[in-house]
Formats: sequence, C-alpha cells, structure tokens
Amino acid sequence: MQVTETLAEGLKREIKVVIPAKDMEAQMNVRLAEAKDKVRINGFRPGKVPVGHLKKMYGKSIMAELVNEIVRERPTKILSERGEKSATQPSITMTEDEAEAEKILSAEADFEFTFSYEVIPAIELKSTDGIKVVREVVEVSEDEVNEQISKIAESARTFETKKGKAADGDRVTMNYLGKVDGEAFDGGAADDAELVLGSGRFIPGFEDQLVGAKAGDEKTITVTFPSDYPAANLAGKEATFDVTVKEVAAPAKIELNDELATKMGIESLDKLKEIVRGQIEGQYGNVTRQKVKRQILDQLDEMYKFDSPQGLVDAEFENIWRQINTDLAQSGKTFEDEDTTEEEAREEYRKLAERRVRLGLVLSEIGEKAGVEVTEEEMQRALFAQLQQFPGQQKEILDFFRNTPGASASLRAPIFEEKVVDKLLSEVNVTDKTVTKEELMAQDEDEAADKPAKKKAEPKKKAAAKDEAAEEASAPKKKAAPKKKAADDSAE
Repeated sequence: MQVTETLAEGLKREIKVVIPAKDMEAQMNVRLAEAKDKVRINGFRPGKVPVGHLKKMYGKSIMAELVNEIVRERPTKILSERGEKSATQPSITMTEDEAEAEKILSAEADFEFTFSYEVIPAIELKSTDGIKVVREVVEVSEDEVNEQISKIAESARTFETKKGKAADGDRVTMNYLGKVDGEAFDGGAADDAELVLGSGRFIPGFEDQLVGAKAGDEKTITVTFPSDYPAANLAGKEATFDVTVKEVAAPAKIELNDELATKMGIESLDKLKEIVRGQIEGQYGNVTRQKVKRQILDQLDEMYKFDSPQGLVDAEFENIWRQINTDLAQSGKTFEDEDTTEEEAREEYRKLAERRVRLGLVLSEIGEKAGVEVTEEEMQRALFAQLQQFPGQQKEILDFFRNTPGASASLRAPIFEEKVVDKLLSEVNVTDKTVTKEELMAQDEDEAADKPAKKKAEPKKKAAAKDEAAEEASAPKKKAAPKKKAADDSAE
C-alpha cells in the first residue's frame, strides 16, 4: 500500500492511497479460502468447491466488501500513524468511472482513493495561574423567601363569593358569546368561564369593562383584537362579547402559616421556606456560574490564538445562523429592526462561531490532559432529562440516540465542558463578592461571551422567550378566554 500526502496547506490535508491489484487479489483469495468450507453449492461436496469457481461466483462481491472496509478503516489507521486528529469525518474520493471500477473489482487495476480532512491544531496548554474571576454571590433574605411563597400561593388562592361590584383582583364567573360583524366566530363562546380581573389574560380592554359588574348583570363588551393577533381572521377586527355575569368572588387573604404549607403538600411552613430558599439559591447559583464561566472563557480566548478548522467553524456558524433566523421569523422582525444588516450580522456571528470552536478545542485539550471523563451514569441522567422534555415521545427519542451516529456526543459534550470548567475553577484565582440580585441579574454587554460584540446585531435572546414560555406554562389554564397569544387560542 502506498500512502502519499498530496496537500498540506494550513490545516488542510489530502492523502492519496494506492493498493496494488495483486494485494487486493491476495486479500480476496484469503477470504475465498475461508469461505470454501462454509458455502454450500449444488453439485459440490462441502469443502470441495474449487476456489476458481468460488471466485467466479463471489469474487466481485468480496472485493466490494474489501473496498468498503478499506475506505472505512484505513483513513483512521493512517491518521493514527501520522499522529493527527481529523476535525471532522474525512471526505473520501474514488473513481466514479464504471469501467475502471469494474477492473478494480476484478483485480485488474490498482485500487486508489483519496481522503481529505482538516487537522485539529496542536495546542500547547498554558498556565492558568494568571486567570482571575469574581464570583458574585447573593444572600437570600427572609423577605424574598416570603415574597416567593406568596407568589406560589397566589396560584392556589381561594375566592369567596361577594355581593356588590367586581373590583380589580376579583374573580368573575361568566358566560360569554363573541361576535365579529354580528356573526359568532369559532371558539368565541364559553360557559362558566372564570377570569381574575387585572390578570391580563383576555384581550386588551375586556377586563376593564367588567370592573363594577355585579352578579346577574348582562352587558355587551366591545374590544378590538390586536393587529398582530395570531388568528388572521380576527387580527385587527372589532368584536363584541355578550356577557352574563354569574358570580363575583373576592380573593381570600393569603397567610403564611403551616396550613398554607400543608395545602401545598409540605409538612410545615419552616420546611416550605427551606425548600423555597434552596430553589432561589439554586437559581442565583446558576446565574453566578454562567458569569464565572464567561469570565474564564473570555480570558482563555485572550490566551489562545490559533486558526481553527474551517469545517468546524462552518458547521457552528450554520447552527447559529439557523437559530438566529428562526428567532427573527418567530418575532416577526428583520435585521433592520435590530439596527443591523444581514451582512453585518453574518460577520459578527461568524466571529462568534470561530470563538466557540477555538474555545471548544482548548477545553477539550485541557480536559483530555487532566483525564476528565464523562461517566455512563452522567450520560444516563442527561438522556433521562431529554426524555422528560418530550413526554409521550420517549421511544422516538431513545431510537434517535441509539441509531444516529454522533447523537450521544450532543449529550456528552456539555457535561464534559462543565466538568472541565469545574477543574479550572479549582485552579484559578476566585474572589467572592456579595451583590444584590439586581446586580447579579444585570447583563453587562461587555461580558457577552456567547454572542457578538455588537449588541445591536443580536435579535431578541432565545432565553428570554424560554422564560416567558415557562411562566405561561406554570399558570393554571382556564377555559375559553379571549387570549392574546397562541393561534389556536382564537377560540378563547
């Protein structure tokens, strides 16, 4: 076998491999000999089939198997012998000429192929002694714990029927029928619908017109659907709702005591406070860790400057760009709305992709040298977390990770990265600083390590959208209310 380097330009490499026809034929003959005692062919006793006959019947198929094995296995072996690591799966090129391919399978021509790849650059690790980070810490007060418990209790607040007019904060139980241009529309009616005035659940203006209503009142409410309402047939339209108020109820006072804790399934108020305090500290701890991690990455970014494999950068950029365009489409915005242009945004996100790849390679090298490993138990926990995100689709998710090459790497990579960050935190100079929650949650533009330097080039952050979605998901769903958001809520 002849191995020749035909390209060495920057990180790009191309290797030509030539295997003489006689060597291919020799390997084929070995396999034919192994098959001689196993095959059963009419007219021949077991083990007595002539090799020539076997070659005529199975020679080409065995050669095809050899070609596939060589293309699959030899590049990895050659890379190992060269002491190189390929950034991505090597690209294989071989003849597409049918006549030439036929000669190779017949052992009448040498088998040639080339594989091209980009090497992962050698990274000489530097001392972390000079890395300094400030770890912001928030002390959770008793008032904050009580405030959070009150918010939780709000969702379980009871209401007591009252006489007189409905005020802001009261719950109104009603029947309603919505009409546009005098015609009822799908989903615009409900019986015994409950609405807490001031909650903002109904379209603008609806709740305000119920303030002052009493049980037994019948009234017509006129509102206009927002122009960006998801249901196109209602967006911007004026609508009337014939409303019959069936009950007005005032909210019961929330008292922080053991009885409240028991209603929430907790043994005592003290235990509830302990749980809530832990949750708040956990939330602040997550933000603190992200800020500390960003400081470490920023300093590593300054310490390591080298060319990254463009294949990795291209793939990372495509992932980022796809998400950016998805976010813009979902928000109905354009790059101009974000005070930038597509060209400027591409340039900024390209820089971000290059940074991510470079830092990823650095963290990988640090972790490898330190012997950082991801355990099977950690992988199982990560897989379980994925399954929890897609209830009812557990089988599909499991099949995806079992059958998709490289899918498990998407679970392993973030775990590995966090463990490397843990190791770095044990080595670098860390100074704790007590701050307020407002200071902790403040987003310094200069700290934005995971986005472009120019804030104006970044569309609305996905994290914010996720927070909004989580907030909505945590609220109890009421029946049939004229809402502002999902398209299928036009019925409400």
